[in-house]
Amino acid sequence: MADAKTLIEQAYTAFNKRDLDGALALMTQDVSWPKASEGGKVVGKEEVRAYWTRQWSEFDPHVLPLAMTEEDGGKIRVRVHQLVKSLQGDVLSDSEVLHLFTVKSGLIAAMDLGDEVDSIAAPSAAFAHRRVQGE
Repeated sequence: MADAKTLIEQAYTAFNKRDLDGALALMTQDVSWPKASEGGKVVGKEEVRAYWTRQWSEFDPHVLPLAMTEEDGGKIRVRVHQLVKSLQGDVLSDSEVLHLFTVKSGLIAAMDLGDEVDSIAAPSAAFAHRRVQGE
């Protein structure tokens, strides 16, 4: 798991630095990624690039891995501290969430949101404020 742990830590570091190319270099061409702030998922590096670019234009999310455990089937569960701020610096969410990674051939093949009933159907609770803005 050491190599997978390092890979995932590098991905979080690149995400937090907004290093798109660095993060995408750690993923398979057909990576599957949840759209936590919108609901649904994206497939492929260019779709992840577009999603993150859009997300970062609306929010300032930062994730810090706290603990990693290896699961059956080569999955890695990561408990993270997730801090989501508005672009003006207001805290929108400060919580711990679970991410579940699938690593294949030394690259991230998929990330799913852990322990959420239907993680791809709706936005993550961390972004729930989005649905009520403007009401």
